[in-house]
Amino acid sequence: MFETVLVANRGEIAVRVIRTLRSMGVRSVAVFSDADADARHVREADTAVRIGPAPAAESYLSVERLLEAAARTGAQAVHPGYGFLAENAGFARACAEAGLVFIGPPADAIALMGDKIRAKETVKAAGVPVVPGSSGSGLTDDQLAAAAREIGMPVLLKPSAGGGGKGMRLVRDADRLAEEIAAARREARASFGDDTLLVERWIDRPRHIEIQVLADGHGDVVHLGERECSLQRRHQKIIEEAPSVLLDEETRAAMGEAAVQAARSCGYRGAGTVEFIVPGNDPAAYCFMEMNTRLQVEHPVTELVTGLDLVEWQLRVAAGERLGFAQEDVRLTGHAVEARVCAEDPSRGFLPSGGTVLKLREPQGDGIRTDSGLSEGTEVGSLYDPMLSKVIAYGPDRATALRKLRAALAETVTLGVPTNAGFLRRLLAHPAVVSGDLDTGLVEREAEGLVSADVPEEVYEAAAAVRLDALRPRGDGWTDPFSVPDGWRLGGTPRPVAFHLRVTDPVEYTPRGSHTVTDDRVSVTLDGVRHTFHRAADRLGRDGDAWHVRDHDPVAASLNRAARSGADSLTAPMPGTVTVVKVAVGDEVGAGQSLLVVEAMKMEHVISAPHAGTVTELDVAPGTTVAMDQVLAVIAPTETPKETPAETPAETPAQEETA
Repeated sequence: MFETVLVANRGEIAVRVIRTLRSMGVRSVAVFSDADADARHVREADTAVRIGPAPAAESYLSVERLLEAAARTGAQAVHPGYGFLAENAGFARACAEAGLVFIGPPADAIALMGDKIRAKETVKAAGVPVVPGSSGSGLTDDQLAAAAREIGMPVLLKPSAGGGGKGMRLVRDADRLAEEIAAARREARASFGDDTLLVERWIDRPRHIEIQVLADGHGDVVHLGERECSLQRRHQKIIEEAPSVLLDEETRAAMGEAAVQAARSCGYRGAGTVEFIVPGNDPAAYCFMEMNTRLQVEHPVTELVTGLDLVEWQLRVAAGERLGFAQEDVRLTGHAVEARVCAEDPSRGFLPSGGTVLKLREPQGDGIRTDSGLSEGTEVGSLYDPMLSKVIAYGPDRATALRKLRAALAETVTLGVPTNAGFLRRLLAHPAVVSGDLDTGLVEREAEGLVSADVPEEVYEAAAAVRLDALRPRGDGWTDPFSVPDGWRLGGTPRPVAFHLRVTDPVEYTPRGSHTVTDDRVSVTLDGVRHTFHRAADRLGRDGDAWHVRDHDPVAASLNRAARSGADSLTAPMPGTVTVVKVAVGDEVGAGQSLLVVEAMKMEHVISAPHAGTVTELDVAPGTTVAMDQVLAVIAPTETPKETPAETPAETPAQEETA
């Protein structure tokens, strides 16, 4: 076994790998960019090495700097985690050339399975069923369109070199093929440096089921059952579970054997995942989609139902050990469900969020596991993947696991950084999820009804209570009666104290219930019902949801509106970096015209003109880092709107691979 392993990653996966290294008595080496100098994975490792500035290209994606860090610390092996360079064949080869063991499959297997076209051809030759689609690489736009029409609409366009849902486009109308192919090529080129596409038949209301495999260097390959990954948004998994309620034992065994054959077909070694698309009404008609040649984000659910530590087995296999168990020794016991907690704001269209973690509470306990890279004080920026942590629940049956996970998400607190925890809790209570009637489009169809748009009255009551408590005199000495917030007025009827507050829209709120305020909690009673919130500064949290309740100055707001003279301010929808500026002060623009692009966590958001007018202010340039709601530009309307073709604002999901 290795003495020292370098973990070439960050965040929750780095913490997760370090945990197993420590349990095995293996020394861990963390790497960090300038943005992560005080990150949790850095503090938990035995030693840590700075590898460069914050941008991933200059740190976590720098093969040269990672190899140098390994050499400086005496590491014998490198664990890549997932994302970044985990599925980079060049990095695996570079490790081998530097005398390091890459804790993953051989470089040739990574390269083969990383090319979706070659992967399909390879596993098909091994007898694994594949999704009907185009054949061959390097197809022109016309050839792709012809293949799509031959397959029959709808079809899915997929980058050959990519993964994690990046660049995928569903096309239902043949007349849009040319436009969508061009767009898919642009996204693929930007994300992977390769615009090669393939086209596959789209299966309506499909299920996404994957099989975990383990292979050693002695010819032994086993599967560890399946994971149901159908709950997705923008092709990104958000809830995963094991086992799937869809499969019976016969189908499970057949899919497991197909996954084993897929692994054998590429000479696989280590932990990997074979992904299948499965018609919900005919599970036996499963088809191979792709193979992920790394550890998966959702690996904990498999660990909980099998009792195996997958990171430990990655290390043992990489060190040359045999698996030591056969397929018949694998048993699936109980049920496990995982939720991915991400820095995103469901109330703002799931745009990436950011900020400082002011208060952190992560659930643990009987049947609950949290894999996290967070700690209080962590700065969540826009440079890396938005996933912050994973909450996993285990129970003897599915109903128990779901109930435990809902309760755990209700206990999850990350005040200072908006997350999707409350949304996930409500999703897990949806009747279709509870019954197991899942498909990959369910979340998109039901998302609007699962977003908590209205601010409950008790939130304003709690925020007012905190402010009221801050005004009360402290100490046992004399109290100035004019400082007591009781609404007393000279020669007049006492007027209730009112506060001007804002979460989304400004409100004037007068507290009317009883309350108790401590340093980190506030409880209020309204109409006989007691509500308790976690608090940190002007943030309140409850049941996985959080609200940033700001003070609102109506006079200043009125003066600002007057100064703008009817002009509309364009603000940043998320913290991020301005990547494109298409206008200058004085330019006339048309309604819907694309003006700027803001990028955060690999997601682009186009900022468009709300109406025809003139750019009177422009406060940013390409490369400017912006905060949420920061003013970017101001457009003064014109009396006669200028007609220009409107550009539809688009969000391009291109998150770091975490599928």
